[in-house]
Amino acid sequence: MDDEQDRLLPIANVGRMMKKILPPTAKISKEAKQTMQECATEFVSFVTGEASDKCQKENRKTVNGDDICWALISLGFDDQAEAMVRYLHKYREAERERSTNQHKASGTDQGEESNHESKQPKQPIEAPNNGVEFRVLEKGNSSSFTNPS
Repeated sequence: MDDEQDRLLPIANVGRMMKKILPPTAKISKEAKQTMQECATEFVSFVTGEASDKCQKENRKTVNGDDICWALISLGFDDQAEAMVRYLHKYREAERERSTNQHKASGTDQGEESNHESKQPKQPIEAPNNGVEFRVLEKGNSSSFTNPS
């Protein structure tokens, strides 16, 4: 049982996410939290495994955010991938801003790129064999999918 618990997402975190969605007066049973914990863990493992396979084929050891987005698309989770790309874009912007502010505070050169940014690919993420292209959008654009047909 301990080995199984070690591989699962923390049940307290899963319960907190469930509570945020439900009305304040709603109750969540232990069984419901455990079921969602197992499902969420399986989903994360499924997507990460797909991204890891892609990295292995490309002789890379590190799975990055773009790989996760690619995996979501290739597995058919286009809506989730779109939300993930928006989040990833905002996260990278915040990291660049934080890095710039740290450089200003420490008096170092502002033109330096952070390690985080320099490792990220700059091309669109493309799912295999389905003709769907996925691009990072600027705020206000409503669709990120293009179908060449």
